[in-house]
Amino acid sequence: MSTNSSIQPVSPASELLSNTTCQLEEDLSISFSIIFMTVGILSNSLAIAILMKAYQRFRQKYKSSFLLLASALVITDFFGHLINGTIAVFVYASDKDWIYFDKSNILCSIFGICMVFSGLCPLFLGSLMAIERCIGVTKPIFHSTKITTKHVKMMLSGVCFFAVFVALLPILGHRDYKIQASRTWCFYKTDQIKDWEDRFYLLLFAFLGLLALGISFVCNAITGISLLKVKFKSQQHRQGRSHHFEMVIQLLGIMCVSCICWSPFLVTMASIGMNIQDFKDSCERTLFTLRMATWNQILDPWVYILLRKAVLRNLYVCTRRCCGVHVISLHVWELSSIKNSLKVAAISDLPVTEKVTQQTST
Repeated sequence: MSTNSSIQPVSPASELLSNTTCQLEEDLSISFSIIFMTVGILSNSLAIAILMKAYQRFRQKYKSSFLLLASALVITDFFGHLINGTIAVFVYASDKDWIYFDKSNILCSIFGICMVFSGLCPLFLGSLMAIERCIGVTKPIFHSTKITTKHVKMMLSGVCFFAVFVALLPILGHRDYKIQASRTWCFYKTDQIKDWEDRFYLLLFAFLGLLALGISFVCNAITGISLLKVKFKSQQHRQGRSHHFEMVIQLLGIMCVSCICWSPFLVTMASIGMNIQDFKDSCERTLFTLRMATWNQILDPWVYILLRKAVLRNLYVCTRRCCGVHVISLHVWELSSIKNSLKVAAISDLPVTEKVTQQTST
């Protein structure tokens, strides 16, 4: 009886702590976490200002779709970096003592939900942008007449709600997000997985992320090939193609950043879910791939900051001066700024309207 009375009640947070410990070579300090979060917030804020200014200035139907999706992606990165970074700084400042400051596991659940949402939603938006551009290039008339701003907003809302649903699945299934071995972040259960439901969450997350990257790759490939075919066939409507090329370059930048940053983490989660590797043996690798994934929220906005007309033109001029060779005329290699990048649909419809006017006149 005396032994039973000496047993203390176990808090939910202590039950969710990983049984293994992650031995890191060096821990991130609070100062580094604050600097990392600040750089991400400033980068996304600058990109949001650029995109929102362009969206408010050019609200025409054929311009709004790309800018709306791009703004949504950067805003998602901004809030994901802000919320996750704030919680991470608080965890480091509290010496990672989850049992003390999160006995009810509320903060861990919020952290895990934000981690899943801020991971999947930008990948979904990147693939949606690639699909939108693919339709705009291959089916310009359909894009200009059928895909309205209202439709884009509906698709954007659907993507966000689906990402929220996936993030809430463990809570809806009466499962808790688990404090990981490094005690610095929360995610699906990755240690000592014995239940099919825990494996399902990991595999679903990895599958949806890799699927979004695959869709982006296929759509951007189709768009690029279509533009090259048109370029070789005719020299007409050069300005319209330059608008297409600029958006494709931006999408390729987003896709490359997402693939480099997220693929290692997604593959690691898939291998843990399929029991290919044990989390105990890959704890340090998992934490490294997670830190790579967080860089995506910092690098994404710089795609829109750097890949603009003024920056690209200055880079082009500097390259010509350094090489001392007249590589190509600037009028041939013309990349429009993002504020002029969506004249595509209207320009693509120009030959059709000319044919109609010619037929009516005859």
